[in-house]
Amino acid sequence: MIQTAWPFPPGMSDFNKSIIAEFRDNEGKVGGTFAGETLLLLHTTGAHSGKAYVTPLICLPDGERQLIFASNAGGDTHPAWYHNLKANPDTTIEIGVEKVQVRATEAQGDERDRLWGRLVEHNPVFGEYQKKTSRVIPVFVLEPVR
Repeated sequence: MIQTAWPFPPGMSDFNKSIIAEFRDNEGKVGGTFAGETLLLLHTTGAHSGKAYVTPLICLPDGERQLIFASNAGGDTHPAWYHNLKANPDTTIEIGVEKVQVRATEAQGDERDRLWGRLVEHNPVFGEYQKKTSRVIPVFVLEPVR
């Protein structure tokens, strides 16, 4: 059984489920809050539970790679998918109509800062998220596995 990632604020699970359905029904395109953004569906395996999860995330293409950001909307803790991805970095994403096997690595130092800067330039709300928290928001690079 595939579930959306946890924990969510009340009602968020249903919200994510509706985004996932819209994504799959419209070849990766969604409207509303995410209109015009590139989204992917990140498949993870629970670090402790072993359960399968799917999480819709804004991403930035970087050549063949995809960049994702563990902002948790500026919360003081990493989102659940962060821990799942750290424990199980070989995973699958859905981007558009394709399923792609990827290996996730967390960007560090100057590379992280450069990639984060690209995101904030593209979508300034992420800069606001960083201001809301004392943690450095992680950036992951998703590299296709061939």
